[in-house]
Amino acid sequence: MIKVTRLNGKSFMINAIYIETVESFPDTTIMLTNGRKYVVKEPEEVVVQQIRDFYQSVSLLGQQHMGDDENEK
Repeated sequence: MIKVTRLNGKSFMINAIYIETVESFPDTTIMLTNGRKYVVKEPEEVVVQQIRDFYQSVSLLGQQHMGDDENEK
């Protein structure tokens, strides 16, 4: 689950597994697989990072390696 904020200031949680798209219109709009849309205050980049963090926390997305990896050569 990720925490986001409606334009009226109220926070709520969305199950990140059901997020299909995240777009800016200029407001950030999250569309779920069931067709529901939510407009939130957070910028698109923040929502995408929260989704990435959620997937990593439940082991659906591996950790990205930063820099040179000498062990892979």
